Amino acid sequence: MSFVNNFTTPPPEPTLTQSELYGPTPYDINFAYPLYEETLRTDRLKLVPFVPSAHAETYWKHVKDRPELFQYYPVLYSTLPEFLTWFELKVRRNPYFLGLAMIDRTRPDPEHPEWGGSLAGIVNICSTVPQNLTTEIGYIVVFPEFQHTHVAKEMVALSQRYILQLPTQSPPGIGFRRLQWCAHPENAPSIGLAKRMCFKPEGTLRYLWVLPKELNHMGAKGREGDQFSGQGARHTAVLSVCWDDWEEEVRAENEAFLTK
Repeated sequence: MSFVNNFTTPPPEPTLTQSELYGPTPYDINFAYPLYEETLRTDRLKLVPFVPSAHAETYWKHVKDRPELFQYYPVLYSTLPEFLTWFELKVRRNPYFLGLAMIDRTRPDPEHPEWGGSLAGIVNICSTVPQNLTTEIGYIVVFPEFQHTHVAKEMVALSQRYILQLPTQSPPGIGFRRLQWCAHPENAPSIGLAKRMCFKPEGTLRYLWVLPKELNHMGAKGREGDQFSGQGARHTAVLSVCWDDWEEEVRAENEAFLTK
């Protein structure tokens, strides 16, 4: 038996020009599924595509001096260009990721009346496996000014409705079978929110992420001598809501919550 191995190392990620940081014009969300705007809004909150040219400056103003917002993140960016590079390469150019801006409709923003409210944070649909109808909401940031309000819960409820509702139901969704929530095992507020919104704990995935050296303090020790020697690792708590949970119980609770 003979064989070859013609693998070559992929080229490094491109360095983006200033104009590329903000994506194309008109902005292409490049998402593989329909975006049902009516499904992603209530009278108090709406989730709309995060458009860097519209939202990034305000987003960065809220987070740049608050590193505690990212203490459990498995990625690291310390400047607006670094964030925009991550968002363009990892989110917008991946058709199975979608970045969404949370707009609190109860708080007008005089600087951005076109938003119909104030930017309260961001959430991403990510880690989608289309052939299995599974996805995740993650990389969530709710600005401190909007924490302990309706924003976080309604964001989760709207995401559940959009992802788990069938296209034939009203309002329509994209009809996935599994919605996943991942969190650092020590991130009690994140896990607590997921449980309150009917996500079921499934366990902890150990050594799921290799961390940048700068984040070694928030993870487990890595293995010396391997490819990433000197870099720590992050364990991840996993919770989910699946289609049967949705149809049997969560959908009714979701509707009651969103319409109260």
